[in-house]
Amino acid sequence: MYSFLSKIMEGGMTPMPGGNAAAPKSTSMIYICGECHYENEIRPKDAIRCRECGYRILYKKRSRKLMVYDAR
Repeated sequence: MYSFLSKIMEGGMTPMPGGNAAAPKSTSMIYICGECHYENEIRPKDAIRCRECGYRILYKKRSRKLMVYDAR
């Protein structure tokens, strides 16, 4: 009964409407070091430390996407 899903899905991927399987996205984020201002790409489970100088205070890079919230 579910044999058609095994051909479409690979691993733990969620099926998409229409039968196309979604490609896994990169979950890394860009953080900026508070000491040397180096841009670090950090993934989940990575150590929170600058790759350039070893400083442990990192700031999330601000996105360019405009976010507007309607507060009522």
